[in-house]
Amino acid sequence: MSKSHPVDENAEILSLYWDNDRLYFLDQTLLPVDVVREEQTSIEQVWDSIKKLKVRGAPAIGVAGAYGLYIGARSHAGLSIEEFMGKLQEMAVYLNSSRPTAVNLSWGLKRMTSVAESSASTGSSTAQVIERLKEEAEAIHQQDQELCRAIGETGRPLIKDGMGVQTHCNAGGLATSALGTATAPMYLAHRQGVSFKVYVDETRPLLQGARLTSWELLRAGVDVTLICDNMAASLMASGKVDLIIVGTDRVAANGDVANKIGTYGLAILAKHFGIPFYVACPSSTVDLNTATGDAIPIEERNSEEVTSFGGRQTGPEDVNVWNPAFDVTPAEHVTGIISEKGILRAPYSEKLINLFRGL
Repeated sequence: MSKSHPVDENAEILSLYWDNDRLYFLDQTLLPVDVVREEQTSIEQVWDSIKKLKVRGAPAIGVAGAYGLYIGARSHAGLSIEEFMGKLQEMAVYLNSSRPTAVNLSWGLKRMTSVAESSASTGSSTAQVIERLKEEAEAIHQQDQELCRAIGETGRPLIKDGMGVQTHCNAGGLATSALGTATAPMYLAHRQGVSFKVYVDETRPLLQGARLTSWELLRAGVDVTLICDNMAASLMASGKVDLIIVGTDRVAANGDVANKIGTYGLAILAKHFGIPFYVACPSSTVDLNTATGDAIPIEERNSEEVTSFGGRQTGPEDVNVWNPAFDVTPAEHVTGIISEKGILRAPYSEKLINLFRGL
């Protein structure tokens, strides 16, 4: 049975914790009021936590999915290696169904199943394959932390004294296992004494910017101002924004990027006002098998997220609702992609292939 634990207000805040062979998620649905860590004891619970956004953000759910597959694998230790491998594939497909847009989830699960297949092919027992899965999940976790720092170091020079930096949704530490993607350059610049302001869009309908990004930046001592989504144009027109950095859940082979709904509009505004618009992500978010943004599956969520606000009904019960969780920003609106391997600039197709396939 899972247990929830309040987190000490002085403790380091992480989206997920791996301690003594146990997995915990910070329940982000309760933020910013309650800071609670919930133990994950089954693959079904991990699936549900990802689906309900208790853990969210492309890199974080990639790590969460890897640990979730290991947790599921543990419960089938008594199977023969042949039966186990078949069950492992079923569990990977099941976990991947929790959220279809973020490619990091499928990337992490494929990496896990590939490791298991390689181990099994050398004659390993079921127990040995399960142990190998644990090691790989831990490696994915560690590498995500390293990638976030590298992204921060890549993007840090973009932030200068006196700048106003805008971001959307949450591509912070809560969306990864460390410093975040879009916020990583901000955190490093802040630690190095650069004086700048961050403007955070609230990000309707689930307010990830308001509930999560502004909370974690404020907690870190960053100068942060929260705005409603429909204030972005006025903010840019006022001259207060010099740079925009957002995250992404998937980058297509041509440089189109899928990110939280509202990102496309922000990019169009940035182009109108001549403001550089950057996207930050690890290489695992690049999907070279998806040619353009048109082929990226867009998750649609339930209508209640739009017809209610703060637990109160704000729309008619029978009104039609369209609630895509993401939109796709065409590559032509992206100034650059900040990765752990450098900043890419248009045209993207060949550069993405060369950089992320290592050619």
